[in-house]
Amino acid sequence: MKSKSLRNIFVYISFLIFFGMGIYWILNFGKNLETSIATFDSNPFSFAPWTGDFAKNLKHPVSLLLLQLLVILTVARSFGWISGIFGQPTVIGEIVAGIVLGPSLLGWVFPEYSSFLFPKDSLKSIQALSQIGLLLFLFLVGMELDRNALGKKAHDAIVVSHASILFPFFLGTAYALYLYPDFSPKNVSFLVFGLFMGIAMSITAFPVLARIVQERGLTKTSLGTLVVTCAAADDVTAWCILACVVAIAQAGSLAGGLITVALAVLYVFIMIFAVRPLLTKISKRYPSREALVRPVTAFVLIIWLLSCYVAEGIGIHALFGAFLAGVVMPSNSDFRRMLSEKIEDVSLLLLLPLFFVFTGLRTQIGLLNEGNLWMVCFGVIAVAVTGKFFGSSVSAKLVGQNWKDSLAIGALMNTRGLMELVVLNIGYDLGILSPQIFTMMVLMALVTTFMTGPILDLLNLIFGKNGEENEGRKILLSFAAPASGARLLELANLLFPKKYAEEKEELVALHVTSSADISPREAEILEKGVFENLSAKADELGRNIRTVYKNSPNVTKEIFGQIRTLNPYLILLGRSQTLFSHKEVAGKVLTIVESAEIPVGVLIDRDFKRLKKILFFVSSIEDRFLESYLKEVSNADHAEITALWAGRILPEWMKPFNADPEAKSNVRLVAKERSLIYGEDWSEYDLVVISLGFYGEIENTGLFQQLPSVLILKR
Repeated sequence: MKSKSLRNIFVYISFLIFFGMGIYWILNFGKNLETSIATFDSNPFSFAPWTGDFAKNLKHPVSLLLLQLLVILTVARSFGWISGIFGQPTVIGEIVAGIVLGPSLLGWVFPEYSSFLFPKDSLKSIQALSQIGLLLFLFLVGMELDRNALGKKAHDAIVVSHASILFPFFLGTAYALYLYPDFSPKNVSFLVFGLFMGIAMSITAFPVLARIVQERGLTKTSLGTLVVTCAAADDVTAWCILACVVAIAQAGSLAGGLITVALAVLYVFIMIFAVRPLLTKISKRYPSREALVRPVTAFVLIIWLLSCYVAEGIGIHALFGAFLAGVVMPSNSDFRRMLSEKIEDVSLLLLLPLFFVFTGLRTQIGLLNEGNLWMVCFGVIAVAVTGKFFGSSVSAKLVGQNWKDSLAIGALMNTRGLMELVVLNIGYDLGILSPQIFTMMVLMALVTTFMTGPILDLLNLIFGKNGEENEGRKILLSFAAPASGARLLELANLLFPKKYAEEKEELVALHVTSSADISPREAEILEKGVFENLSAKADELGRNIRTVYKNSPNVTKEIFGQIRTLNPYLILLGRSQTLFSHKEVAGKVLTIVESAEIPVGVLIDRDFKRLKKILFFVSSIEDRFLESYLKEVSNADHAEITALWAGRILPEWMKPFNADPEAKSNVRLVAKERSLIYGEDWSEYDLVVISLGFYGEIENTGLFQQLPSVLILKR
C-alpha cells in the first residue's frame, strides 16, 4: 500500500515537470511570432489590479448588475427583517428599502455613490429584470386565488368588495378634478387621468392582506374567510377595470378603447374555455412531483409568456396577461403548489426586490419641496383612506357584520402594498402620472399598508376579547417540532384526565413558524403537516383540540400574544435539551418560563413510551403547589403515582392522600433523605415531575442525567 502511494507521487511530480517545462517552452517560442504591428506587454502575466483596467472591469454592465443585485438584496432583506420586528408586512420594509436607495435618500446624501451604483444607462437592465419579476409575481398571485372560496360568501363579498371599489373610485375621480390642472402631464386627457386616479385609489393588495390574515390566525374565522373573499373579488374586478382604463389610455379615445376591450374579452374567453381545460388535462396526467417532467413546466411557462405577450399586444398590459395565466391554472392544489415552488424563490427573493428599488429610483420625495404640495399629498392619503376604509366598513355593516368585524374588514381592505405600486408604475410608464403625483401615491401606498396592523390592534383594545374567550379553563400547548405536539397532548391528557375534566375545559395547540416570508398557500401546507400527528393522537385519546398556526420572525412575541388572548390555566412547552441552555431555542423557552405570569410546564422529552408510572419529586415546602397537579393525575386511569418527599418525615399536608387506609388509592407516599436520592435508580418511571426551583438545584448533577422524561413546573 505504501509503495503504491509513493508511485502515485512520483507519477504526479513527473507530469508536473514534463508538462510544465513544455508549456514554458511553447510560450517562449511563441514570442518569435510577435510582429511589430501589434504591441504587447513585455510580461504577459503581469497585471495591476488597482489601475484603470480594474475600475473599467467594475463598470462593465455585468459587473455593475451583479453589484446592484448584491446591494438591492442585502438592503431589501434587511429592511424587510426590521419591518417584521415591528409587526409590519415584509413588503413595507422592501418598499422603504427602494426609497432609501433612490434619489430621496442615497441620491440626496451621497449623490456620487448613487450615480456610480445606479447610473442612468443601467436603469434599463433593472427595469427589464424587474418587469420579469413582476410578471412572475402576478402569475403567482393569479394561482393563489381560490376560485372555490369566491362562492362561499359570494353575496356578502360582492357587496363589500364592489362598494370598496365604487366609493374610492368616485372619490379618486372627484379629487382628480382638483389635481388635473396643476399636476397632470401634458397631452393626457381628463378621461384617462380621472379614470386612472379612480382605479389607483380602489386597489387592495390581495397577497399582503392574505398574509396578514394568516399571520393573525384569522384564516379559519368567518371574518378571515369573508375578507379574503372580498379581496379576491376586489382584485379580479379591479384588474378588469384597470385593463379597460389602460385600453382607453393606449387607444387614445373611448371608441378605440372599446375595440381593445372587445379584443380583451375574446382573449379572456379563449384563456378560460380553451387553455384552462387543456391545462386541467395535463395536471391529471402529471399528478405528482415525480411525474411533473420539465417539458410540462416549460409548456406552462410558454402559456404564461404567450398570455403576457397577447395582453401587451392587445393593449391591456402584459401584467394582466400574467395574472390571467395564473387564474386559469388547474384547480388541482398540488399541481399549483409544484409550479409555485419552482418559481417563487427566484421571483420573490431575487427579481421582485429590483422592482421596489426601481420604484424607489422613480420616487423623488424632494419634489414635494413646498408646503402646499405636502397638503396635496395628505389629501391623496385622506381620500384613499376615506374611500377604502369607510367604504368597506359601512358596506360590511350593512350586510350584517358587527362593528368590530366591519372596521377590521375596512382596515384590511385599505391595505394596498405591492399591488398599488404595480398599478402606479403602469400609470407612470404610460405617461398618465407625473413624477409628483407618482411620489404622492407611493407614499399613500406605504401609509395605508403600514396602518393596517395598528388599526387591528386598536380594534382589539377597544372592543376587547370575545366573551367566549374568557370562559372555561384553557391549557395551551406550544411546540416547534411536529412530533412534540403529540407528546405534549399525551402529557396534557395525563395532567387533566378527560372524564374528570372541567365542563368548559379546552386544549389549544399553538405552532409558530419562525418566518414571515411564506405565502398563505405554503402556510396551509405547513399547518397541515405540523398538526397531522397531533390530530391523530387527539383522535386516539378522544380529546378535542383547537389548533392555532402562525408564522412570524418573533416566535416569543407570538406565544405571549396567545397567552394574553387565551389567558390559559397552564402552558406546556416542549424541549429536548436542558432548560437553561444558552442555545437559541432554549433561550426562547427560558424567556417564556421566566416572564410568563401564569403556570408553565416544560417537558424535557427523553422518548417516553407510555405515561403509567409517574414520580413527583417534592423537595421543600415551596413545592407544595405540586399538590394540585398530583390530585389531577391521581384521577388518571391506570396511572401509578409515587410522591417522594426529600426528607425524613412526611409533612402534614401530604398525608391526606393516604388518610383512609381502606380507600383504594394509586398514590404512594415516600419520604427519603435528600442525600440518598442521588444514588437511586429512577429508570422504572416513565415521567418525573419536579418544580423549577428543584430543577435549578439538580440540573448539573448526575441525578438529572439519570432521570427519564422530566416535566418541570413553575408556579
